[in-house]
Amino acid sequence: MGDNAYGTAKEEPFDLYYEPTWGTEKSRTMPIPGNHEYEHKNGAEYFDYFGAVAAEDNGGSYSYERGDWHIIALNTGQCDARRAAAGCGPEDPMLVWLESDLQANQKQCTLVYYHHPLFSSTARQGGYPDHAKAIWDLLYSYDADVVVNGHAHQYERFAPQDPNELEDATRGLRQFVVGTGGRGLDGFGATAANSEVRNSDTHGVIKFTLHQGSYEWEFIPVAGKTFTDSGSDDCH
Repeated sequence: MGDNAYGTAKEEPFDLYYEPTWGTEKSRTMPIPGNHEYEHKNGAEYFDYFGAVAAEDNGGSYSYERGDWHIIALNTGQCDARRAAAGCGPEDPMLVWLESDLQANQKQCTLVYYHHPLFSSTARQGGYPDHAKAIWDLLYSYDADVVVNGHAHQYERFAPQDPNELEDATRGLRQFVVGTGGRGLDGFGATAANSEVRNSDTHGVIKFTLHQGSYEWEFIPVAGKTFTDSGSDDCH
């Protein structure tokens, strides 16, 4: 979910930190960058490491198919106002491409993943409406189903909702925040609207099983931890 490697700008974070760990699965990884990738040569090390699959020629965003599902990977790492590029408003090239992709791929089920969550109960940073609201507006208008994010160092699952935090069981998107891949974990602050499950003491990964017309999720903790979360839902 982005922020794949940490370290100082004088180091080579992907060679030192990523390659010996998550890098073992590089051949089947469909990556996205987070804001930290842009601390290292403005994202150049990320694009060099992952090569063609990272879609640098399209600004780091791309889409692909998995069975009956359309999957969209967005580069919101570039959107952080503190980084090299300006925030990603409605006229940003990434949003223009996203709408074109959604128009061309109106399949039954759509899952989208990118770094910055619109909604979060994290005590440290909260949600990121400046450059995530425009994404949600588009996804909601095209009946997307699932959004998966990182950035907040914890696990949180939300009920299906619209871009304005109104629960919507008919057309709402279900958001998962899964920032539990290895960095230190954050605590929670005030609980965001429609938050259903939260955990801030367990590293792990999330597994999605994508069926025709439905999906299942399962949070898989690291060895020695017992927290998990699982369930299923239909897509629109």
